[in-house]
Amino acid sequence: MRVECFVTGGTGFIGQHLLANLSAQGHTIRVLMRRPERLAELRGQVDSLGGNASRIFAVAGDLEQDNLGLSRADREALKRAKVVFHLGAHFAWGLSVEHSRAVNVEGAKRVAQLAAEQKSRLVMIGGYMLKDHRHLQRIGIDPGSPGSTDWPAVYRKVGGYEGSKLEAHFATLEVMSAQRGEMTIVHPSTVCGHSRTGHIPDGQPLVDLIRNLVQGKLSAVPGTPDHWLPLVTVDYLVELMVACAFDPTMAGQELLALDDQTPNLRKLLAQVAQPLGFKSPKHHIPLRLLKWLLGIAPIARFLNTKPEALDFIQTTRFDTTPVEQFAKRHGIAKPDIRQAVQNTARFVNAYYLARSKER
Repeated sequence: MRVECFVTGGTGFIGQHLLANLSAQGHTIRVLMRRPERLAELRGQVDSLGGNASRIFAVAGDLEQDNLGLSRADREALKRAKVVFHLGAHFAWGLSVEHSRAVNVEGAKRVAQLAAEQKSRLVMIGGYMLKDHRHLQRIGIDPGSPGSTDWPAVYRKVGGYEGSKLEAHFATLEVMSAQRGEMTIVHPSTVCGHSRTGHIPDGQPLVDLIRNLVQGKLSAVPGTPDHWLPLVTVDYLVELMVACAFDPTMAGQELLALDDQTPNLRKLLAQVAQPLGFKSPKHHIPLRLLKWLLGIAPIARFLNTKPEALDFIQTTRFDTTPVEQFAKRHGIAKPDIRQAVQNTARFVNAYYLARSKER
């Protein structure tokens, strides 16, 4: 069955791979773009990722504008969308509360309102920290009563980006519940490159980690031997998202997209270093000490890291039985995360690190 879809965040990392997957299956996709004149560039990227660019169309708009800034004609065209994929968000460390809320929270509510009004299935990207209820309680969020949350206090603890993603989750649930809309949420862990090609854009957290290792800025492993950075490959994530979108039983459900075979951080760094011919650190540095050091601006600039990035390195383990059963039911094979990490390291080295040395 071929349908029309509406995608926000289609120019981003996950979004590009989602467009490639959907268009390769014959679906028609309209992408919200602040700069629709860059459609040709996006289509070229989709083609390079194995998609069918002729099925990709731009819709001029902006998450920060009322009604997403859509023209009347575009709103009418979007009524044909059976599925709305909301991936759009501003990702960066050190975001101001005002800006992060304007894009990530209010933007998500606008997309949810649109999906509910036109009775489209909304598939939204959340985040794996939302499945760690002990973490939520620790920062002042009661998942059973989110309306009582002191959000300014949460933002002070976790920063603008993570705070806005958490608030957006509960705000969107509220909108869809009030409008009786159909919604599925996929919670990815940190996204690794493509399992085979290693493709990953610059600026992703894993790219920064690899760059710091290669440049000798990562001389100790953050945390303890129990700490890890949960990963999921972008292709596995996208396959799960698409399967969720067309599975009637996933309406009103949430799915954690996380590979529990991700090694601890020390072994992960070793996997990254091995194909690049570098030595990985073996000694550990306490997260509390590292976070304190990153509070010193010159050190944070040198290490190209913000304190809030450390919150994603943790010891919590997650139950991945539901996602593994879901993947099996849909015939989705989970890639080897260790091989994917090495392919990602090779890609980063070839396209970002080696080329920067040539300049």
